[in-house]
Amino acid sequence: MSENFVIGLDYGSDSVRAVIVNTANGEVKASHVFWYPRWKEGKYCDPVHNQFRQHPLDHQEGLEETITQVVKESAVPASQIKGICVDTTGSSPMAVDSKGKPLAFTPAFAENPNAMMVLWKDHTAIKEADEINELARTWGGEDYTKYEGGIYSSEWFWAKILHVIREDEAVAKAAYSWMEHCDVITAELIGSDDPLTFMRSRCAAGHKALWHESWNGLPPKEFLSKLDPRLADLRDRLYTETFTSDLPAGKLSAEWAEKLGLNTDTVVAVGTFDAHAGAVGGEVTENTLVKVMGTSTCDIMVASYDAIGDNLVKGICGQVDGSVVPGTVGLEAGQSGFGDVLAWFKNLVVKPTAELIKDSQLLDDKQKEALIAEIDSQLLIKLSEEALKIPLKETAPIALDWVNGRRTPDANQGLKGALMGLSMGTDAARVFKALVESICFGSKKIVDRFREEGVQIDAVIGMGGVAKKSKLVMQTMADVLNMPIKIATSDQAPALGAAMYASVAAGVHPTTEAAIAAMTNGFDAVYEPIAENVKVYEKLYQQYADFGDFVEGKKSEALVN
Repeated sequence: MSENFVIGLDYGSDSVRAVIVNTANGEVKASHVFWYPRWKEGKYCDPVHNQFRQHPLDHQEGLEETITQVVKESAVPASQIKGICVDTTGSSPMAVDSKGKPLAFTPAFAENPNAMMVLWKDHTAIKEADEINELARTWGGEDYTKYEGGIYSSEWFWAKILHVIREDEAVAKAAYSWMEHCDVITAELIGSDDPLTFMRSRCAAGHKALWHESWNGLPPKEFLSKLDPRLADLRDRLYTETFTSDLPAGKLSAEWAEKLGLNTDTVVAVGTFDAHAGAVGGEVTENTLVKVMGTSTCDIMVASYDAIGDNLVKGICGQVDGSVVPGTVGLEAGQSGFGDVLAWFKNLVVKPTAELIKDSQLLDDKQKEALIAEIDSQLLIKLSEEALKIPLKETAPIALDWVNGRRTPDANQGLKGALMGLSMGTDAARVFKALVESICFGSKKIVDRFREEGVQIDAVIGMGGVAKKSKLVMQTMADVLNMPIKIATSDQAPALGAAMYASVAAGVHPTTEAAIAAMTNGFDAVYEPIAENVKVYEKLYQQYADFGDFVEGKKSEALVN
């Protein structure tokens, strides 16, 4: 009997990865990464104004290269590759034409950032998010934010669209519809040319677009028109029904089958978001918090219908039926900055250093390039080594992890990072350690909120680049949470989770739970809390909380007492 294989295609902030996986045991036969070239050059972005856009050509080129390479490297016959599932960042919407193609593919919009994909961490729509929140509370009808933690974020679908159509009349007029990134790529693979009939992702719609079955899909025109009449008109060109990622969206088109070396019998699953696929790849179960840790974090849980009942979890990113494991309610929280907080500090040090090296008269160009590359790759490793040697004290610098705003609990993308308690003895390693502690304190805030809202957490699973690479971060996290943290073996859990969805959509496994059981890669490390560190971090965490209240203006005397 021949073996069956599936492909998981994982779009991250900087790159896209494809994996080809054996459905019988989860073995990854081949993996390939494509780094977005235009994104790497910084095109279409303005970090000072929190504008982060990506050209869909980066995504389409990555789609072709990664899948072509894993098919070639694995030498798996096309007839044995049964399914594909796409996961992406989110909310990352883009304007499309009447055929569902990105406007940026047309000459008139090829260099227009407003026609690009609006990346998840683009915060240009803070004003629009504030308007949505105000209207939801005051318009006299249903509060359409109630299943998304009660606060709508500038990182999400409607706020971003509202900002773009106000800023760019040409894009507003040319956009027939808007689609999330995971839907755009899935539609491309199956050759869909109708955004009105295409099977949209339940995960994307429920967590980011205010979709809910109880109000028959998206918010009604009556609500949307109060924000902008153009949003009410757009509603007719979006969707009512949504679908979970264990279902087939269609089969691979002849065009893409030829490009990729596959065949048209290959099933393409409904798309999903990377963190939700990552939770599946990390063996998510009820009462387990799965932390997908990369540039940001997504903290994912699932709850049975009986356990969650009518409970609305305040201040998270959403609770959506079937968004993670069909048959359960998916709960999402997360941090807008995690690895990005540490990368910000690295760049703060490396950028001026690199400029000095470039201007040096002591080295030739090749030596300069090599030295800059070495500093860039080794700085965080060196700082981590030094930070691990610093004795843990109750009087240490305290940082707030809000350099990219705060996602949860209680989204506020207008917040900024801060440092407190600096002295002449505060060196780079101590600032770095404070930043590491801040992202762990931010994680504890999320755990505390879940528990305050009646959601039980018995175990924590860590996955992603930070979880796999940073002993400092993970030990600090275990100490701050005072819980063991299991580290998923796979360093590509979202792609593995997408492959699991694909195996169900293709009919290889009957359920997502069955796919997880068969294809899991397991765990390769456990970080246990260190008792003496836990006691110190309890006091430092309270300082962090008081500092946060002070910066938010909630408690002016918080730092005095």
